[in-house]
Amino acid sequence: VQLQASGGGVVQAGGSLRLSCAASGSTLVNYVIAWFRRAPGKEQEGVSCITSGVGSTYYSDSVKGRFTITSDNAKNTVYLQMRNLKPEDTAIYYCALTFKTSGYKCYSARAYEYWGQGTLVTVSS
Repeated sequence: VQLQASGGGVVQAGGSLRLSCAASGSTLVNYVIAWFRRAPGKEQEGVSCITSGVGSTYYSDSVKGRFTITSDNAKNTVYLQMRNLKPEDTAIYYCALTFKTSGYKCYSARAYEYWGQGTLVTVSS
């Protein structure tokens, strides 16, 4: 499985960006895709995740109400719409995929077998 993350950039505080994570390379059925971020000097954070088919979602408290995760199953692509961005959202954002269906918290990086390259989001004040 290959994951291609894109959509990062530089935006002013209060602005919006949409990240994309395109999955390819295997029969993609029953999977979970998550977005993680790593900011300078901070631990990696599980930001959001979505379960394919079912569409159940998770958001960390730091982004709840501002970020929306959606999936286009036909395109095997997951989007992270980020609104009202804050300087503290500045980070490298990674998408990850697992075929595990239970026994873990979707915001736990340990659960994921496949990772995309990061895309940098910079929010200026």
